[in-house]
Amino acid sequence: MSVSSDRAWAAIREIGRLDVWFPTIATCRIAGDGVGAYRRMTLHRGGDIVDRIMAIDEARRRLTYERQASPFPVTSYRGTVEVFESFDSSAVVVWTVDFESKPEDATAVADALTTGIGAGVAGMEHDLRGQASARQG
Repeated sequence: MSVSSDRAWAAIREIGRLDVWFPTIATCRIAGDGVGAYRRMTLHRGGDIVDRIMAIDEARRRLTYERQASPFPVTSYRGTVEVFESFDSSAVVVWTVDFESKPEDATAVADALTTGIGAGVAGMEHDLRGQASARQG
């Protein structure tokens, strides 16, 4: 990612802006602060997603959330977003999801997550680079 790891972590740690980063998310509202907060999202195509923030590890730059509700055919869903620093201080964002679903749904869910998270990370980079340009201008 062509932004600093500090900047990427600061954005992720704030737990919002998913409606800016992910093209499929129409709104993102936060209820609470830090661990225990809820992130409530609506999708452009309809449907709601609710995440609960389970852990924020400042030292490891790791945020963990549990999906409480979603339109996806999963029985459990736990996401982890980590920010590492490359040799030039740029961010390396690793977003992993552990989920359970019926075997016949697993491939479709995994494919949707791969596409969606990829678009979200690209959207985050675009947003953070735009914010940096606006500050310089």
